[in-house]
Amino acid sequence: MPAIAPIRLGVNIDHVATVRNARGGRHPDPVKAAEVAIAAGADGITAHLREDRRHIGDDDILRLKAHITRPLNLEMAATPEMVEIAREVRPHAACLVPERRQESTTEGGLDAAGQRDMLRGVVGELAAAGIRVALFIAAEPAQIEAAVAVGAPVIEIHTGAWCEAVAASDSAAGAEFERIARGAALAASAGLEVHAGHGLDFATAEEIASLAEIVELNIGHFLIGEAIFDGLSAAVRNMRAAMNRGRERSKSGP
Repeated sequence: MPAIAPIRLGVNIDHVATVRNARGGRHPDPVKAAEVAIAAGADGITAHLREDRRHIGDDDILRLKAHITRPLNLEMAATPEMVEIAREVRPHAACLVPERRQESTTEGGLDAAGQRDMLRGVVGELAAAGIRVALFIAAEPAQIEAAVAVGAPVIEIHTGAWCEAVAASDSAAGAEFERIARGAALAASAGLEVHAGHGLDFATAEEIASLAEIVELNIGHFLIGEAIFDGLSAAVRNMRAAMNRGRERSKSGP
């Protein structure tokens, strides 16, 4: 049986900035949260610089790039403004996501299949700046094939529908998980690195970590919520342990 890669944890610190911005000032500091998460076992830090700057701000991105000791993953819309910022900051990675001002969080995946020409140009610009590009997409063959076509080396599978079905004890949860599993296998077979994220908690992260093709999970809102009760260090350590349990299941087989 071939060796199964370890699974990485990227911690999204957007909602530390949400709390800070509710009152203004500099506390709580997203950079400090990133440092705490890294000390507790995070393999990288994710931050979404939105067009309306509703949580993370430009200065946060600059300070994260300057101070953290793990890779910075910049979530961003595929707009000229964000491409220019990314080219200047040069994060380790950029994850292209859909963005609408009226949404409370990112709803659904990017329509890579319908935006191939535009995305090919954006992926090329970011790659030329030394930035590894991921597309945040649904686990659908057409979207995965489009990611290959535009030259993105990584996809992040949107797990929101599955997580919502699990939370609601919806009978569709099983079918949603199978869709993710098939998409991850298809993407890996096409040479893409596969990540996943959105809506994950301890239980769903453990389950999805059992899919050997998925090598990174990016998790934010749940961890920041758990930090209110148990502290951020404990939340990250508990998530790391859940993911490791899931990975052990993938090694042992069905």
